[in-house]
Amino acid sequence: MPLNAQLQHPFREKPIEPEPEFLVRIAQECRRAERSKQRFVLVFIKGFETARKSDPVVAASLAAVTRETDMFGWYASGSTMGILCTELGGTAAEVARDTILMKIQVALAQAGRAEHLAVSACILPRDVNKPVALEDSPKRIYEYLEPLSSQNLRVQLRIKRAIDLIGSALLLVLLSPLLALIALVVKCSSPGPALFRQTRVGQGGKHFTFLKYRSMAATSDHSLHEDYVKQFIRGTAARNTNDEGERVFKLTQDPRVTRVGRFLRRTSLDELPQLWNVLRGEMSLVGPRPPIPYEVECYEFWHQRRVLELKPGITGLWQVRGRSRTDFDGMVRLDLEYARTWSPWLDLKILLQTPLAVFGASGAH
Repeated sequence: MPLNAQLQHPFREKPIEPEPEFLVRIAQECRRAERSKQRFVLVFIKGFETARKSDPVVAASLAAVTRETDMFGWYASGSTMGILCTELGGTAAEVARDTILMKIQVALAQAGRAEHLAVSACILPRDVNKPVALEDSPKRIYEYLEPLSSQNLRVQLRIKRAIDLIGSALLLVLLSPLLALIALVVKCSSPGPALFRQTRVGQGGKHFTFLKYRSMAATSDHSLHEDYVKQFIRGTAARNTNDEGERVFKLTQDPRVTRVGRFLRRTSLDELPQLWNVLRGEMSLVGPRPPIPYEVECYEFWHQRRVLELKPGITGLWQVRGRSRTDFDGMVRLDLEYARTWSPWLDLKILLQTPLAVFGASGAH
């Protein structure tokens, strides 16, 4: 019996939630899944509205192959419908995604609409350690989370970018003599380039080249830092004692750091080249610090939000409140508090507090 004949009575078209509500629902489900560590599947059906208008049985065919708990909603109004498939049980998310896709594609084929619709799916929460498809971009979802959900705050984000552009350009010009002097001192103090370039993870998991003044020997082995930072993220790192006798989560006796580099780190002058990253739009003046890819590999899903929601920054709440005195989970909570309460006024407050935190060198090394 043809599928459309079977669907005349037993299956009815499911209600489709409006776009704003559906996107908020997805975002909330991401929050739940980050804590439970139970990921879910989000299906995209592009061209659904056109297909539904020409053949109403299409919606019923989807209802026939989805569960009562699966929710329909507009991912993009009048164009792309989404199906939110939660509660995957013990099934691996990748297996569940492939099974769901196959069922939907078969149902659409039997309804005679398969070639008119583009069907894809992603697994959420997004794992920034894995390659991402276009539809899997978190931007469409995370922009509906607070603090980015209102039009007013989106305007404020544009203000934030304007401040970043003006501030970074102005500081690069005003500090150019100091920048040149530091580069010369670094270059003369030990063999190697003045700038240290490193791949970091930016907003949405995008990699970029991060700049600092070189504070270590050019031939240094970075495995010492990698081992310690992985322990730090897992909560097993030991506290070390800095020059002021503070117990900090930091490699305080790092043999790789040069004498000049130790001074630059203590005063945070090694961070000044990141003004160029801000000017390029890869970073902001204020935001979470950008992690190294091997750090992100150790993240829990809720940790990954610190690189999904906002651009990384040169300074942030962690720098003015906790710095190296704070464990990793505490640092992430400060980053998420910043994302939740962000405003241009908070940025201004953090920027004004940063010099005191730097020159006081509390928690620094």
